[in-house]
Amino acid sequence: MKHLFRKGKDLNRVTFLLLHGTGGNEEDLLPIADMIDPDANVLSVRGNVLEHGMPRFFRRIAEGVFDIEDLIFRTKELYSFIQEKAEEYRFDPTQLVAIGYSNGANIAASLLFHYEDALNGAILYHAMVPLRDIELPNLNQASIFIGAGKQDPLIPAAETEELITLLQSAHANVTAYWLDGGHQLTREEVEESKKWFSQTYK
Repeated sequence: MKHLFRKGKDLNRVTFLLLHGTGGNEEDLLPIADMIDPDANVLSVRGNVLEHGMPRFFRRIAEGVFDIEDLIFRTKELYSFIQEKAEEYRFDPTQLVAIGYSNGANIAASLLFHYEDALNGAILYHAMVPLRDIELPNLNQASIFIGAGKQDPLIPAAETEELITLLQSAHANVTAYWLDGGHQLTREEVEESKKWFSQTYK
């Protein structure tokens, strides 16, 4: 998978896993990582599925309708990739915090739904429920920030509430921040996620 790695102040501290939205690339979320914690290590990945030439992390059948078989396959692929890169770059995989937007937030949520040890935490901007009818692992070690828009045309508020409930039922520590806006990523929610990160990962 195309990616970049940037060493921070300490390989034993937090490493951000950056996961872009549809049509993005591995450089998109670097400014956000710098805003949240400029000292963190960064592993930023480009999705290796193309939709009309736009990189994504998994296929979809239609807008808001995921190709579940491909989602499961790509989630396993990403999980294995992370383990390989932790060994190669010598960062601590138990200190991995995902920062994902839209499609990237959905694959991050899928990692949480499948593996109890994939992520120590996650900042999910405008995420959907990745898949249903699955028993989630015990996520009592995971702290999660969810940014959501009350007027998001792609993600009904009820879906966000369902995602929160599912993660909480798996014992994750979930903080939700609601904006009045839509699906776009705003400076306001990034600043709120920075506050959350500073309090959670002192």
